[in-house]
Amino acid sequence: MDILISGASVAGPSLALWLHRTGHRVTVVERAPALRGGGYAVDFRGRVHLEVLRRMGLLDAMRARATHMGDIAIVDRHDTVAATMPSAIFSGDLELLRGDLGEILYDATRDHVDYVFGDSVATITQDAGGVDVTFERGRPRRFDLVVGADGVHSRVRELVFGPAPQRSLGVYGCIFTMPNEFGLDRAGLMYNEPRRTVTIGGVNPDQAVISLFFTADGLAYGQQDRHDVERQRRIVAGAFAGAGWRVPRLLEAMHTAPDFWFDSTTQVRMERWSRGRVVLLGDAGYAGGPGGNGTGLAVVGAHVLAGELAAAPFGRAFEVYEHRLRPYVETCQQQASGGADFLVPSTDRKIAQRNRFFRTIRYLPPVKHLFRHLATRTATAFDLPDYGVLGHTRNLSGNRGNVL
Repeated sequence: MDILISGASVAGPSLALWLHRTGHRVTVVERAPALRGGGYAVDFRGRVHLEVLRRMGLLDAMRARATHMGDIAIVDRHDTVAATMPSAIFSGDLELLRGDLGEILYDATRDHVDYVFGDSVATITQDAGGVDVTFERGRPRRFDLVVGADGVHSRVRELVFGPAPQRSLGVYGCIFTMPNEFGLDRAGLMYNEPRRTVTIGGVNPDQAVISLFFTADGLAYGQQDRHDVERQRRIVAGAFAGAGWRVPRLLEAMHTAPDFWFDSTTQVRMERWSRGRVVLLGDAGYAGGPGGNGTGLAVVGAHVLAGELAAAPFGRAFEVYEHRLRPYVETCQQQASGGADFLVPSTDRKIAQRNRFFRTIRYLPPVKHLFRHLATRTATAFDLPDYGVLGHTRNLSGNRGNVL
């Protein structure tokens, strides 16, 4: 089939890899003018995620570019260490920079997939035989199937499904990189004030990743602000006005960072992930938010969707894809729903409780296994199907799952 994928982040190229292997002709359209970078880190957790990467043939390449981040020291405004957050909690089993992940996926597919950068879907019209798509810049084309893998603010979802039921997690955040002037090498610092969290990650001696997260009641931030970077910078600066520690210096660097990213934390909860010949994948259909295993869900979802398309006609394939994956998605979303007080504690008391938890848990044997369990219990809650038609024979079972 001729298949269009909207979105060249993680889910889209992952699906493109499998669809090419099973004989389909794939076009990936991406709004950005070039492959998106990103100095922030993403991670994969547990044996289910790692097994999918192995089946893709990319696990070794990703391990070669892993960050190997160490622990994060939680400090007060005087740089006194109050507690230590183990790397297993925030880095999973395999962490790499978003830009590195994108390059690996793109390099694995670029010779077999038609990538179109600097364009986006304008209209979608379906009939019994196919899907007519117009683009903002390119000529109209007809496809057999269309996949919306274009993120939380999916254009494909908007065109085909209308406004999506979204659940705000009440947290806003920005991420950017700056020169590493903190002496951190594969280590991090975290600083909290009520409703504000700052993290500095020294991914290498030259570069630091800065994360600024906060909660705000009644913040005026809407659809029209998503592409207004200067407006976003002003929002962050206002939210962190008067904050102590190193925050003034970080805000100064934020205003000139070329890779600044900002958004609200939102979950997407759809009643259906497909309509006719159009299907949603990854954050476009089931964004989980921070702590919801979004990167892992993207590659797992791509594997399941491709496997079902290889096994059955698209109508049946879409149904089974959703039947298999939805319980896993709901488990991940449930985990993320309770993450706001962990990510951005709202009071001094909650900050102290979290710090006390990390100080106490380090003395409970066996600590290493406990941290691994806490970090991967949701990510492994899935029975990964064994699609022989995709060219592999090994089955990997998680803790629980749903198969037909």
